[in-house]
Amino acid sequence: MPWIILLFAGLLEIVWAVAMKQSAGFTRFWPTALMAVSMLGSFTLLALAMRTLPLGTAYVIWTGIGAVGAFTVGILFLGEALTATRICAAVLIIAGMVTMKLA
Repeated sequence: MPWIILLFAGLLEIVWAVAMKQSAGFTRFWPTALMAVSMLGSFTLLALAMRTLPLGTAYVIWTGIGAVGAFTVGILFLGEALTATRICAAVLIIAGMVTMKLA
C-alpha cells in the first residue's frame, strides 16, 4: 500500500508543477488554487508513504515521478522541445528510480 500512496503523491506532484506553470507567477486564481491543493495532497501522501518506506527511496521515487511526468506533460501539452539530450536525461532519472527501488 505505501507504494500506491507514493505513486499518487508523485502524480499530484505533476499536477502542482503544471498548475504552477499555468498560474503565470501566481497571477491566475484557479491554477494557483489547484497548485496549492495538489501540493498539500502530494506532501501529505508522501509523508504517509514515508511511515513505511525509507526516506531516500521514497523521495527519489516521488521526485522522479514528478520530474519525468512534468517533462512528459510539457512536451505533449505545452509545446516544449523534445530533444535527444532531454530524452537521455529522463531515461537516466527513470534508471535512478529503478535502481533505488531495487537497492
